Amino acid sequence: MHESCGVFGIYAPNEDVARLTFFGLFALQHRGQESAGIATTNGKRFQLCADMGLVAQVFNEESLANLTGNIAIGHNRYSTKGSSYKTNVQPILAGDGAKGLALAHNGNIINTDYLYKELREQGYHFHTSSDSEVIVNLILSSPEKSWVNRIKYAMNRLKGAYSLAIMTSNVLFGVRDPMGIRPLCLGGIDGGFVLASETCALDHIGAHFIREVEPGEIVAISKNGIDSYSVGKEKSALCIFEYIYFARPDSIINGRRIYQARQNMGAGLADEHPVDADLVMGVPDSATVAGMGYAQRSGIPLGEGLIKNRYVGRTFIEPHQRLREIGVKMKFNPLPEILSGKRVVVVDDSIVRGTTTPQVIRLLRKAGAKEVHMRICAPPLKHPCFFGVDMATRQELIAAHNTVDEIRDVIGADSLGFLSVEGLIKAVNLSRNVFCLACFTGDYPVPVQLEMNKLSLETMAISQ
Repeated sequence: MHESCGVFGIYAPNEDVARLTFFGLFALQHRGQESAGIATTNGKRFQLCADMGLVAQVFNEESLANLTGNIAIGHNRYSTKGSSYKTNVQPILAGDGAKGLALAHNGNIINTDYLYKELREQGYHFHTSSDSEVIVNLILSSPEKSWVNRIKYAMNRLKGAYSLAIMTSNVLFGVRDPMGIRPLCLGGIDGGFVLASETCALDHIGAHFIREVEPGEIVAISKNGIDSYSVGKEKSALCIFEYIYFARPDSIINGRRIYQARQNMGAGLADEHPVDADLVMGVPDSATVAGMGYAQRSGIPLGEGLIKNRYVGRTFIEPHQRLREIGVKMKFNPLPEILSGKRVVVVDDSIVRGTTTPQVIRLLRKAGAKEVHMRICAPPLKHPCFFGVDMATRQELIAAHNTVDEIRDVIGADSLGFLSVEGLIKAVNLSRNVFCLACFTGDYPVPVQLEMNKLSLETMAISQ
């Protein structure tokens, strides 16, 4: 499974918008580690700095000083459509001055290929292989005059997940798809307003949370303040993996603190899958809080069996399997003094391919763990995601073709328990109807192809 992206936007005439965007992206680094970019405008022209790498690698004092203006948008990328190349970094610029716009996108458009062909036939040119450029050209292709109506035109034709930060010469737009699949929130800062994928980015720059951008809503921020427009809501389909893994524990989504939801997941696992053990540990960092919840509910002592090297990026979002495997060995170091002779409950967020978990279990056994009992916050992942998470094909998902007992044997655990869908919903404490649960149930919020090609636009460009 791979991460979704992070978007950020700010309209603040009295602030250093580039620097605040840098700090906002830094807070959202967990959402994408392949590339980072910031675009600004002073009302007359756009400036852009974007490159492969982490936020701290892409920007320095000189590059930030060159990004002047009153409006900025930023982006951290994990590639869900198109390869991890420099040509695909965001924000994407199209034109300049009054006729130009810049766009940062979190999500995945499932009718990309159809729209790409149509736009190519209309004479629009593509310089990337990402679905984000399809959104840009679709906005530009609109027969409408105003930017708001152009964005509405695009929203009425797009299918899938998109949370967007869009910047014109004098307006910042926040846009969320009608199902609200990916999060987007609105905050206030002295003399201006902020858009961000998560509330933690608001906290880091001293902004205060105002509200979430509603599904199907366009928020227009300018010198006149905030205006809101809507194309209408559809069936709610917020990705529940935001609570399980993607979002930072200190963020709030739909009024629920992620930390509390994950703690409840651990408690739910203790209720559904109790076991006699000597120690509970969460796999750091994504399952640390859930491990605490399991320990508190079960009464089994909590401990740290693995120490994480926090200078190694999440193996979950490395773009290649070999890097993922090497990353596990670099990422964790076990503590034999804590583990030796112990029956250990290991709480983790999910099992996707089943390639990382066996390595973790081997590390623990080598350090002396007597028994290893895996407890997983996510129900078995049986279906791929097409809405902004490059999860894997169905063929690669271990739970799509194996029973729980078979998965237990493959990963080498003494026992294995997954939190039920009902237990997960209870932990988050929101209505089941709020969420997309398709990766567990196969019930997608909109019809999708059974297998979709992440690199389809590259293939199409080569063939034409």
